[in-house]
Amino acid sequence: MDRRTEAEILRLLGRHRPFVRASVVRAVGSVPGKLGSTMVVRDDGTTVGTVGGAALEEEVKRLAGEALERHRGDLVHFDLAAWKAGGLPSLCGGSVDIALEYVAPRPNVLLWGGGHVAAAVARLLPGLEFDHSVADDRPDFVGEERFPDAERREVVAPSELFERFAPAEFTHLLVLGYDARKDGEVLFQATQKFPNTIGLIASAAKREHLYAGLRARGVARESLARIRSPVGVPIGAQSPAEIAVSIVAEIVQDLHPSALRAPAPRGRELASEGDGGERHA
Repeated sequence: MDRRTEAEILRLLGRHRPFVRASVVRAVGSVPGKLGSTMVVRDDGTTVGTVGGAALEEEVKRLAGEALERHRGDLVHFDLAAWKAGGLPSLCGGSVDIALEYVAPRPNVLLWGGGHVAAAVARLLPGLEFDHSVADDRPDFVGEERFPDAERREVVAPSELFERFAPAEFTHLLVLGYDARKDGEVLFQATQKFPNTIGLIASAAKREHLYAGLRARGVARESLARIRSPVGVPIGAQSPAEIAVSIVAEIVQDLHPSALRAPAPRGRELASEGDGGERHA
């Protein structure tokens, strides 16, 4: 792997972007890409590096695109021999095995609301090497003492959240606010602008109230379906610390998708966080 490819991998990891690392792990006979040759395929289809060029590289790009869609890599064998059944249109004559490694974006979590659950979530994320930022319209709830490891701590109005934060930089938005009206505004903005996972902590009554408001503002059913609520895996969590474990566990689950994993049940309920940490069933 050359330095340019290594640098691009580090850049994509830092930008929280998914990619596929394609590497020649076995080479037999005459082949253009030698053992260890590596190409990075970004989520927009562009590449850095090479596994040999020509028809081999084009096929690897195609398969890398499929791996990005599936969130899962593969090990693929290629015969660079046009005269063989299934061989690539090449006259090299050798064969290669190429590992397609899907690299998921490292989670970068945007916390709306700096209450007790948000603070508990923020304490768990650094140990997993997940990044996070926090926003609230209350200055006392976004201070460095409360969120010492946050990349950014911003006092911002709900309607201006995505003017201050670039939505595509975050893999997860967690709506953990203290005011249903303000949470509703954040959710409305998120359904319009946030491309990734949206999680909402809410009681059944609060959730239905928020969804009714969003529908009244023209938010489509498909957009509402993007919101995870209740958020977190169902572990019977009650306290802010327990709810944080549940939420972070779901983020870890997102990082390691499996075709065999059954979808997490969405019919559970977690309490919503009120101002000052008060819990509401």
